[in-house]
Amino acid sequence: MAEARARESRAVAYIALIVVCVLWGTTYLAIRISIETIPPFYMMAFRYTISGSVLLVLCRFSGLKIPRGRELIQTSGCGVLCIGVGNGLLVVAETWVPSGLSALVYTTAAFWMVGLDTILPGGKKPPAVSLRGLLVGMAGVMILILPAAWKEHFQGATWSGFLLLQLSVAGWAAGALLQKRVRVEATPLVSGAVQQLAAGLAGLFPALAFERLPKTVSLRSELAFVYLIVFGAIIGFSCFIYAVAKLPVAIMSVYTFVNPVVAVILGWLVFHEPFGHRELIAMLVIFIGIAIVRIGERGAERGMGAAGESIGEMETVGPEP
Repeated sequence: MAEARARESRAVAYIALIVVCVLWGTTYLAIRISIETIPPFYMMAFRYTISGSVLLVLCRFSGLKIPRGRELIQTSGCGVLCIGVGNGLLVVAETWVPSGLSALVYTTAAFWMVGLDTILPGGKKPPAVSLRGLLVGMAGVMILILPAAWKEHFQGATWSGFLLLQLSVAGWAAGALLQKRVRVEATPLVSGAVQQLAAGLAGLFPALAFERLPKTVSLRSELAFVYLIVFGAIIGFSCFIYAVAKLPVAIMSVYTFVNPVVAVILGWLVFHEPFGHRELIAMLVIFIGIAIVRIGERGAERGMGAAGESIGEMETVGPEP
């Protein structure tokens, strides 16, 4: 009986992983559609204030412990950095660069994790294999970005969007790494809900400072906004938390490869975003770099034993666009 339940739970976890792979890949396109008539910071602020509030209410009714005191403050701070800076700047960048390109550039999060973890307190020196993977991945990014940036004399939207995306990814990676250092009693679902709400509330400050609410919002932007809340931030995130608790790290990390592919295909189909041989080669090189980094991390974790497996589990958490 117990074995049958375990198989059923694992099957549900695989379904949840498939949902994450698809839904989080579609959110890049949904972001681009929503900001057609909704200012970026307002969109991000309202999205995460609503989704974080809904998730916290559900967690409360489920009897899950809501963090207080230092844990609440630290988790909220990590949320502002990870989701507020990470996702907020991603949304702004999509006003300059295509959604598919944004998704591919965002895969550099794996490289920022390696780099920042070496300088943060309690961090670990990356193995040589991971460093080689970082170089390979960055070569892929240069293949993707440099031709267009060169044509624009490094003064156009492509280069500006790329730099903004790097700030976005750095914010996400720093927030994720710092959250690992927070002593928590709440479940990951609760911590994620707190992070979303904190990021949403923090996003109101730049929205009020730099943007004006539009007089009218198109129906397609409204539908994309609702989609981001329901399917990206609530259903997608809940499926991610369930899957990461049930599946091995190596299997769970598949979504980091699938999400940008989904985003690129949708951007090409819906907005006719450019995707040719150069983009394909760049994507493959970036993926090879990420795979090499993952191999290096897994090897280091096996050497660390059970503690390393715990660290690897936490580092599976990737950007939720």
